[in-house]
Amino acid sequence: MKVLLITEVNPWVRSISTLHGYVAAGRRLGHEVVVYGEGQADMPRLPFSTDISDVDLAVFVVQVPTDFPDMPYLARVLDGIPRGRRIVLDLWGRYNETIRFEHDFNHLEKIDGHPAWEWTEAMESVSDRIFQPTLSPVRPTVKSFLFHGFDPEMVAKPYASAKEAAASWRSGKAYGAMYIGNNWHRWHQIRTFLDEYGQVRDTVGKFALVGWDWAKRPNWAIEAGIAGVDTDPDYLWQQGVEVRDGLKFDEVVAELSKARFAPVFHRPLFRHLNLLTNRSFETFCADTLPVLMLPKELVSAIYGDAALALVPSGSVAEHMRKAFSDPESYWDAVLQTRTHLARNHSFERRIVELEAILARKPAGSGSAR
Repeated sequence: MKVLLITEVNPWVRSISTLHGYVAAGRRLGHEVVVYGEGQADMPRLPFSTDISDVDLAVFVVQVPTDFPDMPYLARVLDGIPRGRRIVLDLWGRYNETIRFEHDFNHLEKIDGHPAWEWTEAMESVSDRIFQPTLSPVRPTVKSFLFHGFDPEMVAKPYASAKEAAASWRSGKAYGAMYIGNNWHRWHQIRTFLDEYGQVRDTVGKFALVGWDWAKRPNWAIEAGIAGVDTDPDYLWQQGVEVRDGLKFDEVVAELSKARFAPVFHRPLFRHLNLLTNRSFETFCADTLPVLMLPKELVSAIYGDAALALVPSGSVAEHMRKAFSDPESYWDAVLQTRTHLARNHSFERRIVELEAILARKPAGSGSAR
């Protein structure tokens, strides 16, 4: 099977590590997975191609408007690959009526000028089959395909036992906790986490906040009145937080491994729609204890029941105190969760799911448009 992934590629943002996971898993299974385009020198492990003559499945991976190719590339795909062999993966919940949850939203008219109906028309012009990375899509016509996955090959330190992991964890880390992610509708969660983290900072260690636009509120957000890029530099300074700019996708796991703890947040809209992200799985590759700041129902459904131990049952501070006193039990939860993820959410599993999607071609799928 040849799979063509159609999306904008930028090593600094969005789902590039996921694309690499598909490419590697495809090779292991004897499939070819390529990205549609001319190629980029800064991502040598990602194969690109504009040859659509033998594509079995074209997958439009959509987050922002520029994920749709410019002309004439888009026209070549629509004319050259039958509609029944094209699907859309809507990663940000665009294929819904406008949803505002807390300060978050799925349509960014103030930024990109595209209202709900334009997203609907654009996706429906590409395919009759639209998927979202959630177990519970809002629209009945949308199907679930989680897209992101866990790659055991990317685990920084594949410990043989929780005892070994805990001993290594005790030996010292440069940071007490670290969050890597750009400032987009996450400030409230970061602020709440830091309020509680301050109680144990002297014991656990410094907090590092890595990503774009945390150091100050950017001018473009002020001018557009976008509340989702809020921050408070004075508060971060008072809390002793180390603020750094973003990292490339292939630096994330190694950097997270420098911290004892790594919180996993989903922005408000994603929590509301139960949308998963690449970091939902990638954090478990790092040599750190994930702190799952997620609904327990979602944790149980995606990560398995062992991961519930990684969800703070009370305050973040109390959770970390318990982990410090008994790290082995928390690492046991991490290792059990990694096993669960490798069995249920590997990229090989995702490739098999794509094969099943391809096999279920809709009626009348032979026409090109």
